[in-house]
Amino acid sequence: MQVEDDKGCFVCGDDNAHGLHATFEVDKKNQSASCHYTIPQQFQGWKNVAHGGILATLLDEVSIYACRSITCNVVTAELSVRYRKPVMVNTPLVLRAKIVETKKRYFLVESTIEVDGKVHASAKVKVFIC
Repeated sequence: MQVEDDKGCFVCGDDNAHGLHATFEVDKKNQSASCHYTIPQQFQGWKNVAHGGILATLLDEVSIYACRSITCNVVTAELSVRYRKPVMVNTPLVLRAKIVETKKRYFLVESTIEVDGKVHASAKVKVFIC
C-alpha cells in the first residue's frame, strides 16, 4: 500500500478548513518529532477542557511524524492512550514522540502531551510500515 499526502489531513493538512493545522518538526537523527500547539476552544469536551479524542488524535499524529524521520509510508496499527491530567483549551502544549523500537514491519513509538513540562497524556503506538 502506498499512502499519499493530499494536504487534507485533519491534523496537519493546510487544505482542511476544519482541521487543527498543527505543524510538526522531524528530527531524523533522533528518530523523533515534536510540535508546539494550542487547542482552540471549538475542540473542547467539558467546558474549557480539551476533548480526549483530540488529544488521542494529536498523540497519533506526532507518532506518525516520528516515523516519518525514516519513511513516509506508514499507518497507525494500534494506539493506547493514558490520560493523566486534564488539558485545558487555549493552553500552550508540547507534543513529543520518539521511535523506541524498530521491527521489520513496524515501529513502536512513545508520545506525550506536555503542559509546562509536565506530562498530561501519553501513548504507546504501533505503526505499520506499508
